[in-house]
Amino acid sequence: MKLIRDLFIASTLASVSLAAMAEKVVTYTVDPTHTQVYFSWSHVGFSNPGAIFRDISGTITGNHDQPEKSSVEVTMPVKSVDSFVPLLNDHLINSGDYFKTAEHPVVTFKSTGIRDIQRQKRTFTLLGNLTVNGITKPVKLQARANTIGPHPFYDNAAAAGFEATATIRRSDFNMGKYTPVVSDDLDIRITVEAIETQAYQKALEKQAAAQKAATR
Repeated sequence: MKLIRDLFIASTLASVSLAAMAEKVVTYTVDPTHTQVYFSWSHVGFSNPGAIFRDISGTITGNHDQPEKSSVEVTMPVKSVDSFVPLLNDHLINSGDYFKTAEHPVVTFKSTGIRDIQRQKRTFTLLGNLTVNGITKPVKLQARANTIGPHPFYDNAAAAGFEATATIRRSDFNMGKYTPVVSDDLDIRITVEAIETQAYQKALEKQAAAQKAATR
């Protein structure tokens, strides 16, 4: 009887422990209205213009006890690139000199690891694979957590915000047209706001219902 009781207690404690661990892992949905991926380049040494992706979707799996086990996946349609110059947008998206949009319509990033975590500074190095034009290359982003906690605009749902920077070579992705007159290096700056997935979906459904009611 004692053995059965001990096994039962051990099993119960293990279940409680696993449940507690599971609660430390949160899945966030990237909020595209407050997330921006900006990239810039040197133009003949005279200026440093840039562009953004206007359409961004993705998820962050945050492991708060073991942040090195967290992960990120992001997708960005090439057609959402916006340099704020219509003629340049057309050249970037449709000419084939840079993005091969017809064959490879999306840019993706998938993390492969997190290193150099500095908890007090809230900084870390995010490693991942970037795929552009069907070519996948490893990239390294220097990142910082802005805030992780309740979001006042989502009924205090769990949320997370980050900044990140990186430099990549566009020639690595078959985008080297006009190098070196136009710099091969692209400087990337990212700001991300992500909301716990169920809360974010609930907010979308509430917004859709309000829009539907307004059109009646």
